[in-house]
Amino acid sequence: MIPKELLKKVRFIEITTSRLVNTVFAGEYHSVFKGRGMEFDEVREYDAQDDIRDIDWNVTARMGHPYTKKFVEERELTVMFLVDQSASGRYGTRGRTKSELTAEIAALLAFSAVKNHDRVGLIFFSDRVEKYIPPRKGRQHVLRVIREILTYRPKSRGTDLSAALKTLNDVVTRRATVFVFSDFIDQGYERMLKIAHKKHDLVAVVADDPTEREFPRLAASIRLEDAETGEIATLRPGRGFRGRFEKNAREAREKRDRLFESIGLDRIEVGTDRPYIDPMIRFFRTRERRFR
Repeated sequence: MIPKELLKKVRFIEITTSRLVNTVFAGEYHSVFKGRGMEFDEVREYDAQDDIRDIDWNVTARMGHPYTKKFVEERELTVMFLVDQSASGRYGTRGRTKSELTAEIAALLAFSAVKNHDRVGLIFFSDRVEKYIPPRKGRQHVLRVIREILTYRPKSRGTDLSAALKTLNDVVTRRATVFVFSDFIDQGYERMLKIAHKKHDLVAVVADDPTEREFPRLAASIRLEDAETGEIATLRPGRGFRGRFEKNAREAREKRDRLFESIGLDRIEVGTDRPYIDPMIRFFRTRERRFR
């Protein structure tokens, strides 16, 4: 039995994102995500406008005059969501958590995929692969994916992005469009990211909270717990922690961005403190210009 509160939340996300799909993002998704290429359709008589490289020499020899192969664009895509379920995703200080933000953006992309007759699949990961939902078509399947993102309770709290990317390559054998939803607070995933990006069309969706970029000023001592390790630390005002924290956070972002740029990986940066519409529009338009 699905709780009423969850049904209301899923319904709200469906209505909101479906409206965006039909207005703001109408045609954007179709224009920037391509199928696997061209597939053979039929053989017909050669025309002077046809490319001679497409001549079917076997049929031409049998029929005594030129025949050419006709190809059509293979539009159907497999769209995979690789969703970070580590404990840091349940953090948020602006009315929603990073995982709730992920659910909304995944819904927007999933309903765009449904409108385009594409298949959608899902891999949850923490420091292990938690769950795999094979790609399927249809609204009901997309609603299931959204419910899972909103309600899934992982078995572990850590992060192992490398293991998730390896599983992706193992279970999705044909080229897919893959959105990796994560804060990318992890180490040692660089090699597997490069491998996955060569095999698939990978897009990083980087979610954060403003307090992960700029630590609040302290008026008194506070105790903090690391969501993934459980480590507890006491912070006191005036100890220089704030400056060190922001410097480390900035350097980690710069290192991550250099990695993405070095392999040509597209990214969408979103935060719990701001609307995600503008970053999504910029992403679609940047890719569209590249495909012109």
